[in-house]
Amino acid sequence: MTGFLAAGTLFGLAGSASAHPHVFVVVKSVVVFGQDGKIAAIRHSWTFDDMYSAFATQGLGPDPAKLASDLQQLAKVNVEQLEEASFFTFLRVGGRKQSDFSPATDYSISLDKDKIVTLSFTVPLKNPTTTGRALILQVTDPTYFVAFDFDKDRAVTMENAPAGCSLSINQPQGLSAADQKRLEEVAGTNDSPGQDFGFKLASRAIVACP
Repeated sequence: MTGFLAAGTLFGLAGSASAHPHVFVVVKSVVVFGQDGKIAAIRHSWTFDDMYSAFATQGLGPDPAKLASDLQQLAKVNVEQLEEASFFTFLRVGGRKQSDFSPATDYSISLDKDKIVTLSFTVPLKNPTTTGRALILQVTDPTYFVAFDFDKDRAVTMENAPAGCSLSINQPQGLSAADQKRLEEVAGTNDSPGQDFGFKLASRAIVACP
């Protein structure tokens, strides 16, 4: 698992917690099309749970200017280390995996009035692509160390999409009895229920264009 948030790591220090998952993240994503009609980037906004937000921001001072500088530096560290995990962003285009991303851009961390942490950043595709028959987007931690869930009201949107493109969200099917048993077995431990377990609980955003 990559480190996160240097002085109060969002992902890295969560390993000291118990039970899977350790961190809960609500995801909003934008599928960004270029002027040529190809998919050029995925823009993310990740909001962390209240307990972990409090843990991650402990020690940050009240001075507005210093706080803004600290948060921007933390965002930079975060996205650089997330690159090692392909930003937990998984794409299939026409049934084929698309996992080559350039370094993240437009990154920032914001705090709301309750000091809930939101990390925002854009992930450019190294090779912009058409949707083929369909583009499938999943945001997940395969080990289920972090639980990612699409926002219920505004999960995924499109930007600059060509006319006729559509977007739908497919919810994951329920766990099998065997998978549910495995999840219960690792509760209270730092063990992963499986290297690809997160995919079983990840929603799919499907973009289709004519």
